[in-house]
Amino acid sequence: MKIFESAKEFKNYTKNIKGSIGFVPTMGALHDGHISLMKRAKEENDFCVVSIFVNPAQFLAGEDLSKYPRRIEADIKLCELAGVDALFLPTTEEIYEDDEPSIKAPPIRGYVLEGFVRPGHFDGVLTVVMKLLNVSGATKAYFGQKDAQQLILIEQMVKRYFMSVEIVACPTVREKDGLAMSSRNSYLDDGQKIASLAISKSLFAAGVAIGAGEYGCASLEKKMREELAGLAVEYIAFCDRNLNKIEEVELKNSIILVAARVGTTRLIDNIWI
Repeated sequence: MKIFESAKEFKNYTKNIKGSIGFVPTMGALHDGHISLMKRAKEENDFCVVSIFVNPAQFLAGEDLSKYPRRIEADIKLCELAGVDALFLPTTEEIYEDDEPSIKAPPIRGYVLEGFVRPGHFDGVLTVVMKLLNVSGATKAYFGQKDAQQLILIEQMVKRYFMSVEIVACPTVREKDGLAMSSRNSYLDDGQKIASLAISKSLFAAGVAIGAGEYGCASLEKKMREELAGLAVEYIAFCDRNLNKIEEVELKNSIILVAARVGTTRLIDNIWI
């Protein structure tokens, strides 16, 4: 596996690849969810490349940038074991300069849900993803559905900037107990991990009710809040796949999203209906 810190050297490498490139951008602290993206990228392309970069531009003041889990040596080993062909490990100075152009998130879809709670967050996300897609030379780039709003905004950016890369949405990977895998799960102690299961249980309860023919969002939310009692819920949202609020679930075009705090740790999860 080749490792690059220079964007110029990484781009020269990818530019000279003969064949398709599957790209997985990450912020490190890799887990089985990331590995599943790498495996799919390898299966569907001639080469698999990965980036690890904790992007300061997407953290707001007071958020967990300084304590975000960093396990670079372990992450390098995991990439090697996953058969990654090249790993891009840029510094902040390699990605950003002082007088920096940026991509702006759309003024509606970028400022609801996560964008409402964390205004400006998606400006940072889209800016760094644009940079990483350009330097990676990706044929296809792989993102998890767990970060649903991020995925939808990246798909829109690629479409509206007429970029040639294909964005591949991949299902959320969960622990055996149902907890959605996240690097931030490492913040949770044993008791908090048990408490956090209420998030996935609430989504599964909604899924069961929908399977039984209950489509009204108000009644579904009531069931979910019963499961979430005891957690600090920031939002429960019912949207179509363009992030428009809905009153009734439409099969194959809906997402149910939850954000809640367990102790001081903020967790998000969703199901695509």
